[in-house]
Amino acid sequence: MVHLINGSPAGSRLGAEVEMQSELEAEQAHVDRAYERLDQLRWDTNQRLRSVLDQGRGGTHQFREERDVIVRTSLARLDQLDIGTQALCFGRIDRRVENDADPTAVEQYHIGRLGISGDDVEPLVVDWRAPVAEPFYRATGRDPMGLVLRRHLAAHGRRVVAFEDERFAGGASGVNGNGPDGPGAALDDGAALELGGPGALLAALGGARTGFMRDIVSTIQREQDEIIRSPLPGVQVVQGGPGTGKTAVALHRAAYLLYTHRFPLERQGVLVIGPNPLFLRYIENVLPSLGESGVTLSTISGLVHGVQARHEDCPAVARLKGDGRMAAVMARAVRGRQRPLRRPVRVPFGSAVLRLQPDDSAAIVAAARRRPGTHNARRQFVEQSVVRRLADDYARWLAVREGGVQLPTADVEGAGSPEGSARDGPAVDLADFGRRIRQAPELAEVLQRMWPRLSAEELLHDLFGAAPLLRQAAAGVLSPDEHQTLVRPRSTALAAIAWTDADLALIDEARVLLGPRRPRRHGGGDPEEAVRTYGHIVVDEAQDLSPMQLRMVARRSLSGSVTVVGDIGQATGPWAPDDWGQVTEHLPASRQPRLSELTVSYRTPAEVVDVATRVLADAVPTLRPPRPVRRTGVLPQFTRAGTGSLAGVVASVAEASMAIVGPGTTAVLAPASAVAELALALDAAGVRASDPRRDGLGAPLSLLPVDLANGLEFDAVVVVEPAAIAEESAQGLRALYVALTRPTRLLAVVHERSLPPSLHP
Repeated sequence: MVHLINGSPAGSRLGAEVEMQSELEAEQAHVDRAYERLDQLRWDTNQRLRSVLDQGRGGTHQFREERDVIVRTSLARLDQLDIGTQALCFGRIDRRVENDADPTAVEQYHIGRLGISGDDVEPLVVDWRAPVAEPFYRATGRDPMGLVLRRHLAAHGRRVVAFEDERFAGGASGVNGNGPDGPGAALDDGAALELGGPGALLAALGGARTGFMRDIVSTIQREQDEIIRSPLPGVQVVQGGPGTGKTAVALHRAAYLLYTHRFPLERQGVLVIGPNPLFLRYIENVLPSLGESGVTLSTISGLVHGVQARHEDCPAVARLKGDGRMAAVMARAVRGRQRPLRRPVRVPFGSAVLRLQPDDSAAIVAAARRRPGTHNARRQFVEQSVVRRLADDYARWLAVREGGVQLPTADVEGAGSPEGSARDGPAVDLADFGRRIRQAPELAEVLQRMWPRLSAEELLHDLFGAAPLLRQAAAGVLSPDEHQTLVRPRSTALAAIAWTDADLALIDEARVLLGPRRPRRHGGGDPEEAVRTYGHIVVDEAQDLSPMQLRMVARRSLSGSVTVVGDIGQATGPWAPDDWGQVTEHLPASRQPRLSELTVSYRTPAEVVDVATRVLADAVPTLRPPRPVRRTGVLPQFTRAGTGSLAGVVASVAEASMAIVGPGTTAVLAPASAVAELALALDAAGVRASDPRRDGLGAPLSLLPVDLANGLEFDAVVVVEPAAIAEESAQGLRALYVALTRPTRLLAVVHERSLPPSLHP
């Protein structure tokens, strides 16, 4: 910690220590008052809840409604007041007050996780999201925003143990305090960055990983805060390289928007989309720690209810299925199932044999296509129209039998009116006729041929399992070679189909076109229920979403308010955009998208960034790497294994890494083809490696394939066989770049084959 006050020596050591101790005691007294008030608020809320519950279930309808409202609001308030072991208050700002009588007058605000006021409505702690707290995150020496002092508090539980001050005067700032530096970390001399609370920031970065992402509410930096507080409407795109905190920024933005726009968003909902279930487990504690527990977390495939992906497409097929042109293919596939009859159909009805002519069926199908609504919703119109046509034919049959009178055929456009049946012959009770004729199996066959009720799974299964159907739907949209690659053998049952993530995006598209297979009654739902929409959507690692998956995001956005975060350089899926315009073109377009870039890497040390940047330069030459803020003094270690000894060397290096960073976390990141062998080698060496997909990320050592590493962080990382990672992954060097940038302290690379040229020393 640099002991400076406005750039001057801190004074005598003894005097400074006495002053700091006095300041520490004053801060502790204030924090104690805030915690006492927090405890009182919890007690009051619990008492209110108990008093309502003790009144029982009886009473008038109005009483029950009021009781339910009190219960819901009380439970929500208790959730908000439950901050766990996190510090309630983590900072203070002293702001100048315009006062001619006292030019030195200032007003103080303590900044924390939630707003706490005393009995006299005096603000004891200001919520970090409140406008008055903005200078705590944005003030710099060049722009102090009216601040005289910014103080970061370090606490263990309810006890304030240290503080760090930044004083602002005349455009200059300095730092003093009594807090410890982060372990093994130092500011990068070449970064030339203005950081808020550098000591607090480095202490937070230097702490051991726990397997769960921690919030950054006490150390948010200026460029991060500008994104967090950006306006709600429209699409906000955040480009951020490794370690820039883009995921944390996106989650804190969700919390900020819920605070600022509570009324609409609490009712409309907020959705956070992550790349895989492991990532969702990693971030699941962040929003609750910020007092927001009502946010929905999901993967993109998890939004497709009732269907699970159990298989993986090869990259070429996955890319084709994710192509935006598949939206047209799906629409044409649905239209292709709306077919007039090719020849007349005979439908027995009592002693009569009724006929439906191809021209009549063509008119019915054409009329149904012109009507609004989903495919399945329009089936009722088709059925009613066919029944009326057959009723007309039955009326003619009765007329001929009774007197030989020939009656004209009713026009299908009049099927919705009484004139839709014969006007001059014997009367036909259309309701009775309809009930009876619907029991004829021949009618069911006619309707199934003309306008079948379909589920999205049935549509896609039929489409990919029948080359003629696929050829018809893809004609003029996909090339013959392309649609031929989509053909696959039919399964014996829908339950036996091994769907893929790319399939699920097509199923979602089809569900929108088809609608529920059967009308929903009494508000009940099924896997085909209407798409749930949200007031705001956060999409993390968005660079890996296909156009069809981005369409899933767009249709779930209620008003076009979306935050998209990712890194073009870390695109590892079949779709790898060259710029964010290729992503935003598939998102709501009511407003011009806003693009922001996080340029500073807080997590990844400079020694690791230096190595990874060489890979990035080969993978995406146009992309600038982020600037690191710190150095650890530990250079990445490269170890070449002898022929056939790779697994054993990995076990040895992993064990050594664990010893260095303990009690932190270590990960072995390997190509998917090597994971099983490495697991056996680690077991044989007595080194227990956890499977994070089963056990989470909190174990001392994790072993996982590179394609699951995006967005995660570990204290130490052992990257195995970079050449194989580059060969096996859909985006080669970008996947290697992801693997290299996961550590916060130590990077080791173990290889048997030659390294890719960009990793050569």
